Amino acid sequence: MKFIIIGKNIDVTPGLKDAVENKLGKLQRYFTPDTEIHVTLSVQKEHQKIEVTIPVKGNIIRSEQESDDMYVSIDLVEEVIERQLRKYKNKLVAKNQEGSNFSKTLFETEESIEDGEVKIVRTKRFGIKPMYPEDACVQMELLGHNFFVFFNAENEEVNVVYKRKDGSYGLIEPEFS
Repeated sequence: MKFIIIGKNIDVTPGLKDAVENKLGKLQRYFTPDTEIHVTLSVQKEHQKIEVTIPVKGNIIRSEQESDDMYVSIDLVEEVIERQLRKYKNKLVAKNQEGSNFSKTLFETEESIEDGEVKIVRTKRFGIKPMYPEDACVQMELLGHNFFVFFNAENEEVNVVYKRKDGSYGLIEPEFS
């Protein structure tokens, strides 16, 4: 595995680098040797945050954890990613899909409302591959987000799956009038 470690408002010391590589290195059985692991360490006031993104076979495995201590955050993020991998590996193997039909990233826009105006401050573009709503839910969970935009293989339309407050999932299908 290849680690790409970046620090924001923090110097990435050899100790921090070793801690990240040792902790996340335990996950090497899930990945090929050329898999890149993108790690961002950041500090804001008293919050020590780590963000880990791992692109694999059209999927993105992502987690971010925050605590008062960077080493605790590293431990937490490793546990979350390993739990995600075990949970979804079983689903992927059962469906024999090997993740080949997941989209590469999540569409996300952030909006801020100031003085009654809507201002889009970020736009993301991504390629869409056809997938079933259940697969989109799996990808959404892998990313750790509350919604996921995808091209539905059943009805050949762009749809959105989202996580409901009760833990179940919802599907939004466009209806043109």
